[in-house]
Amino acid sequence: MDCQPPGISSNTKGGLSMSKILVVDDSRTIRTIIRRILIELGYEVCEAGNGVEALRVIEAEGAAVKLVLADWNMPEMNGLELLQRLRQDPSLSSLKIIMVTTETEMDHMASAMESGADEYVMKPFTKDILVEKLEFVGFSPLARA
Repeated sequence: MDCQPPGISSNTKGGLSMSKILVVDDSRTIRTIIRRILIELGYEVCEAGNGVEALRVIEAEGAAVKLVLADWNMPEMNGLELLQRLRQDPSLSSLKIIMVTTETEMDHMASAMESGADEYVMKPFTKDILVEKLEFVGFSPLARA
């Protein structure tokens, strides 16, 4: 569990509050790849290795977390269970959630969307695909990439 600003020590950039994005994946490598892209785009990034850790980060960070990028297959609490838990909490209704996963079956995608996912990214992905999905849910790059 870790939150890291993109090269600055406060939660502001140019006087504007920054949006925190929570990356949830049991693969440290995948978290690192996504974190680097998001920091390059100007976002503050938090990380969690599974759904249980993600809930702790969201509890600690509160409304500062605006978007969750969650893997499907993780120990302790998988991404779909995390998605369902987050969607049960009315105080998190504005939280955007993108599933980032190797699960390519239509049934999995349908389950995620029916459970409240805002978008779905299949691994492997490129930076351009991730940017496109972020823009689709209302997160344009804050910095020039």
